[in-house]
Amino acid sequence: MNKKLVLAYSGGLDTSYCVKSLSAAGYEVHAVSVNTGGFDAAEESALESKALTLGASAYTSIEAVETFYQDIVKYLIFGNILKNSTYPLSVSAERVTQAVAIVNHAIKIGATSIAHGSTGAGNDQVRFDLIFQTLAPQIEIITPIRDQKLSREDEIAYLKGHGVDWSWEKAQYSINKGLWGTSVGGSETLKSREPLPDSAYPSACEKKTAEKISLHFDKGELVGINNINYEPVKAIQQLQKLTAAFAIGRDIHVGDTIIGIKGRVGFEAAAALVSIKAHHLLEKHTLSKWQLHHKDYIGSYYGMMLHEGQYLDPVMRDFEALLSNSQQTVTGTVFVTLHPYRFTLDGIESEFDLMDNSFGTYGEANEAWTAEEAKGFIKLSANAGKIYQHVNK
Repeated sequence: MNKKLVLAYSGGLDTSYCVKSLSAAGYEVHAVSVNTGGFDAAEESALESKALTLGASAYTSIEAVETFYQDIVKYLIFGNILKNSTYPLSVSAERVTQAVAIVNHAIKIGATSIAHGSTGAGNDQVRFDLIFQTLAPQIEIITPIRDQKLSREDEIAYLKGHGVDWSWEKAQYSINKGLWGTSVGGSETLKSREPLPDSAYPSACEKKTAEKISLHFDKGELVGINNINYEPVKAIQQLQKLTAAFAIGRDIHVGDTIIGIKGRVGFEAAAALVSIKAHHLLEKHTLSKWQLHHKDYIGSYYGMMLHEGQYLDPVMRDFEALLSNSQQTVTGTVFVTLHPYRFTLDGIESEFDLMDNSFGTYGEANEAWTAEEAKGFIKLSANAGKIYQHVNK
């Protein structure tokens, strides 16, 4: 019987328990980590060492930062997507890329099972299972923590009983880092009242004096900073370095989880927030009224579907096509000032700036229509309202 199993492996307590227990149950465990910007080469080496020590037959690290950008982050920028007007979907967006990479690896090596360390109380179980079931319905999904309803104490006791007496002290704050931001969870986010302390966030405020920067966009993609050109992923990483020194991008997101309960999580996503807001300002200058109107709700719906794990629904490709097409004139430079803990958008320059015209200046002068034409336009615009008021008294 083929018992080849691919495990979505993070190196934490839950997935460490999975490696040990599934290996003991006779599975050939292939531990797989998918890097969407969360760890470096040294951390990858440590993950491999731990996985093999725990009993994994093999360890694979899949580099997916560029894939993450091309498949998802690019559209989060095009759509100016902030869930509940706050959260740039840092973690939920990553999970889609990770799940797709893991299931493709399972298919590639002929695995008959896929496992992950999700509990039954969160969003990730839904995201992983939906992707796995959609792309490989023939592969069994195994979730030891969820199925056995294990506590941290249960897992630690099992590992110690099998010779793994490592330090499993729970960190005061859980950190999940990636290209599109870092989530922060702690005791404060389990309830509604308290904020996270400054010390919980990964970046300290090192700069106290305001600093001006310029961001260069080409058809909606961030491709340069301060007159230096970068590939989009490098531009995001460079922007993160500049903005992190000001401790920009901190907030707490409150929203509805996929499983129907409210959730609260802190995050620090400076590059994501600055690039989305700068991009949105550039769009306000370069897109038509109706482009902006329809993009608002389409972006919101795209973000909701992504958050809910419905990335593979074909309507998402339709939304991506529209969002991409809308970016044809979103080219130019946005000027931003960085301050401690905040930023301001100063203005833009673009050859497609729709304010740069000879028709008129808002509130000041009109060159392309007469006063009589304006009055006639207003009279016709009032007709529907006048008729309604007349009929309904």
